[in-house]
Amino acid sequence: MARKPRDQRPGYHHVVSRGNNKQRIFLTDVDRVSFLTLLDRVAERYHWDILTYCLMRNHYHLALRVRTNGLGDGMRELNGVYALYFNTEHERINHLFGRRYWSELTKTDEHLRNAVRYVVQNPRRAGARGPLEAHPWTSYPATIGHGSMLGRFARDELLELFGREPSSAVPAFMAFCEQPSPPRPTRGQAPLRKRRVALT
Repeated sequence: MARKPRDQRPGYHHVVSRGNNKQRIFLTDVDRVSFLTLLDRVAERYHWDILTYCLMRNHYHLALRVRTNGLGDGMRELNGVYALYFNTEHERINHLFGRRYWSELTKTDEHLRNAVRYVVQNPRRAGARGPLEAHPWTSYPATIGHGSMLGRFARDELLELFGREPSSAVPAFMAFCEQPSPPRPTRGQAPLRKRRVALT
């Protein structure tokens, strides 16, 4: 049976990619920094804006805005180049990632907020203890003002979902992320607000 064509329209996408047979795709912090450096480069090339990310042991999550039809090409480059790096660095062969990445176009503000919360809560669901900002390989610390490793990290754009001013949006974001997350991001009812964005 032919695969259903992937929805690659410009907009906000939640993306997940897992290791082959759920094997680890990050063994060291050097791997994680290398992946984020590559992600920044791919985001620049394909005009992505990264709203949030989370690097787990055997998979990663992204919530990003695609300005043109560059999701598929960008993901192929991201996973392909990282797999080549990983196999060389750790003297491996064969596939690093399993099935093709999963993605979902978010169509409402509520859906996007839930996707972001789902992403940053991943360490907690996996059993990690402590506050969300204690987990350095998510974008949560950067969102609340602790600095970012990504040039294409769209902090201001994300915070617009929670308030007009950072002084109120950051506490609202933090409170929202402490609430229980649905098993999977759910679609809401309110349409996404129009944002003035250059598609070049």
